[in-house]
Amino acid sequence: MPAAPGDAVVAPDAVPLPHPLRTRDFRLFFAGRTLSLLGDAAIPAALALAVLKATGSTSALALVLACAVVPKLLLLPLGGVAGDRFDARTIALTTDLVRCATQLLVGAQLLSGHPTLWVIAAAEVVGGAAGAFAMPTGAPLVKGTVATASLHAANAALGIAQSATRLGGPLLGGTLVLTVGAGWAFVLDAASFAVSAALLTAVRVVRVPVPRSTLRADLREGWQEVRTRDWYWTSLIGHSAWNGAAAVLLTLGPAIAVAQLGGEATWVVFLWVGSVGLLLGSLVAGRARPRRPVLVANLGLATYALPLVLLALPAPAPVTIAAYGIAQAGLGFLSPVWETAVQRAVPAHALARVTSYDWLLSLAAMPLGYVLAPLAAAAWGSEVPLLVAAVAVGGCCLGTALVPGVRRFGAEERSTVRAD
Repeated sequence: MPAAPGDAVVAPDAVPLPHPLRTRDFRLFFAGRTLSLLGDAAIPAALALAVLKATGSTSALALVLACAVVPKLLLLPLGGVAGDRFDARTIALTTDLVRCATQLLVGAQLLSGHPTLWVIAAAEVVGGAAGAFAMPTGAPLVKGTVATASLHAANAALGIAQSATRLGGPLLGGTLVLTVGAGWAFVLDAASFAVSAALLTAVRVVRVPVPRSTLRADLREGWQEVRTRDWYWTSLIGHSAWNGAAAVLLTLGPAIAVAQLGGEATWVVFLWVGSVGLLLGSLVAGRARPRRPVLVANLGLATYALPLVLLALPAPAPVTIAAYGIAQAGLGFLSPVWETAVQRAVPAHALARVTSYDWLLSLAAMPLGYVLAPLAAAAWGSEVPLLVAAVAVGGCCLGTALVPGVRRFGAEERSTVRAD
C-alpha cells in the first residue's frame, strides 16, 4: 500500500533508530497504558463475583455488563471524530480521570458492604461512554509519539504488554477478591487510571490539525477512508467474524469442557494455554517482518476455526487445548501487525475515526454471539453453532486472500522503497 500523504517511505533497516521504549514520550505513554490494562484485566472476575454475591441474580450481572457495552457501541463513531478533531492526548487524559472516578465509586460501593445495583450500573454506563472516546485515541497517540519506521516495534511492545496483562490480570483480580475483597480490585483499577492520566500530562504528541467541519461531514470522511481501502474493510469483516466466533466458544465451551472433557480444571487450563499462546504470538510479531503483513495476519486469525471444530466433535482435551493456544497465538500476532499497517497507511488526520469503525464492528459482533449461541445450542445442539462459527471465521479470514489489496499490502511498499 503506498504511504499516506506526508509520510516518508523508509526501508526498515535503512536508518537505525532506537527502540521506541528508549524515547521519553512513548515510554511514558507505554507505562500508563500498561498499568491501566493490568487494572482493567483484574476487573471482569471481580465484577462478576461482586454482582452475583450482592444480588444472587445472573440477570443483574447481564444488566451491568450491558450498561458497560451499549454506550461504547453507540458512542464509538463520535469518539473517533473527537480523537481526530481534538487533541488525542487531552481526550485520553480526561477519559482516564472519568474512569478513575467511576471505578472508585464502584469500589466504595462494594467496600461499604451494601452495594446498590443502580449505582453500579450507572457507573458502568459512564465508564463505557468514556471508553468509547478513549479507545480511538490509541492509534493517534502511538503515531504521534514515535517515528514512522518505529511503529512496528512500538505496537509490538504494546501487544506484548496487553498479552501479559491478560495473563496476569485475572490472577491478580482473583487474588484480591479472595483475600481483601472485590472492592479493592476496583480501587486498584482506579489508581491505574490516575497514574496513566498523570503520565499523559508529560507526554508530547505530534498532532496533525484537522480542518473544521460538521459532525456529519467528519463521520462521512472517516467512512470514506474505510470504504476506499479494500484491504481494510474486508479484513474488518474477518475480524468481526472472529469476535462473534470467540463469543460462541466462550459461551458454549465451559459446558462442553465440564461435561465431556474432564471437568472445570480442563476449562481453566484451556483459558490459561490461550493466554500463553496470545503472549507468544505477540512476541513473534515483535521479531517477524512478513512481506505481506495483512495477508499473513488474517491467515493466522483463521486458525480460530480449529478449536471450534474440535469442541464440536469433541476431540480429546489435550488436542483441543493445544488448538486454542495456536488460535490465540494467531490473535497475538495479528494485533501489532494490524495496528502498524493501519497507522502507516491511514492519514494521521483520520486515524481515530478509521480505528473507531474497527472497534465498533468488533464490539458489536461479540454480544451477537453471546445471544445467538445458547439459543442455537438449545434448538440444534452445541455442535451446530460451533461449526457455523468455525465456517464463518475460517471463511471470512481465509477469503481475504482473494482481495487484491490484501495480497498487495506490503509488497507495494517494498516496491516503492526499491524504486526510490
